[in-house]
Amino acid sequence: MTLPPVPALREKRDGICMSFESLGLPAPLLRSLQELGYTVPTPIQLNAIPAVHAGRDLLAAAQTGTGKTAAFALPLLQRLDEEHPNPRGSRAPRLLVLVPTRELAAQVGEAFQQYGSHLSQRTILVFGGVSPRPQVEALRQGVDIVVATPGRLLDHINERVIDVTKIRYLVLDEADRMLDMGFIRDIRRVLSALPKKRQNLLFSATFSEEIRALAKGLLHDPLAVEVAPRNAPAELVEHRVHLVEQGEKRAVLSHLLREGATPQTLVFTRTKHGANRLAEQLERDGINCAAIHGNKSQNARTKALADFKDYKVQVLVATDIAARGLDISELPQVVNYELPHVPEDYVHRIGRTGRAGSEGHALSLVSSDERDRLRAIERVLGRKINVLPLDRSGIKFVSDAAPHAARPARPARPAQSRNAGGYSQRSQGRRSSGRR
Repeated sequence: MTLPPVPALREKRDGICMSFESLGLPAPLLRSLQELGYTVPTPIQLNAIPAVHAGRDLLAAAQTGTGKTAAFALPLLQRLDEEHPNPRGSRAPRLLVLVPTRELAAQVGEAFQQYGSHLSQRTILVFGGVSPRPQVEALRQGVDIVVATPGRLLDHINERVIDVTKIRYLVLDEADRMLDMGFIRDIRRVLSALPKKRQNLLFSATFSEEIRALAKGLLHDPLAVEVAPRNAPAELVEHRVHLVEQGEKRAVLSHLLREGATPQTLVFTRTKHGANRLAEQLERDGINCAAIHGNKSQNARTKALADFKDYKVQVLVATDIAARGLDISELPQVVNYELPHVPEDYVHRIGRTGRAGSEGHALSLVSSDERDRLRAIERVLGRKINVLPLDRSGIKFVSDAAPHAARPARPARPAQSRNAGGYSQRSQGRRSSGRR
């Protein structure tokens, strides 16, 4: 079928009018971009698309919100289509995208399906937390693109469910987060199973020594692309701080959420338990809220995110790892209920707001024991963050540490028998796979 011509989608670079069409993308991809409302290529797309289509390896410094997914998805879809325009039947995948979390896998997979809506390439998601059976069936039917987290992919490789010997293109997306999460051994095991001859693309928001070492062993004569200074925050985000004690934070946050007119707020905590506890407290305060973190089932995480995107819940409480890769258009506000241990994670957190030309707000509730973390974040940002006075009138302070009603003492726990290996009988058969 011949598609009608597509109006040029343009961007100016160095005074020259640029467009997606000028980047050499074919009509089916241009049609998809028009349907999605893409109007201009972003800097990472302008630099990466021609290089990736030409077969170059790529080392890209790009954060969430820069358009990096389209920067690798579009030219790789083009290459797959040029090789096999109408693939059919059972076949091994040719493109592998490794990501750190299930949420990011879903985002990237959806992007491939949207961009390739007028092509015949098939995409499958491979991640843990769900039954492997649908993934196995889809792989047997034949796919072209696999978007996967390292753990579940290795399970399928070990079970010989997936044939990775035909992989021609490899993308490591958010490689820094994968290393932060301890996936380096899994990544190396995946790499050892792949063909030696392939095109490799590595995307990372930050470049630690570990990332540089990985890139050195992975990439061959790569084109280096940096679309923003290292750890640069989103330019359209207003940063604010309220100085409050730890025991006051919940009451202050609840008051600000109820008094404000923000339809969506993403709140970050440092721990999974803290996310659950805060979500429960906000619900008791009458605020429609959900929590998302690594201990939640995939169905629960998917539902919480969908409800948040559809404005069914006003507040989503998340940990850093669970929120990695969340793509929420025009999110107005991010709240740091607790400052992150690593200052660069602040940049990742606030990168969820102030995207696509929209203004965003980043509010941090900082206790006295977090002042050093605040100063470290300011050094990363290269500037001071405004500390705003807090109007305490109308805030009903109830210490989070207030004692609960007295409970009867628990009876002594009977001694548990142990087997020869030293494990209690209660723990037999229980283990955490660590697969994401």
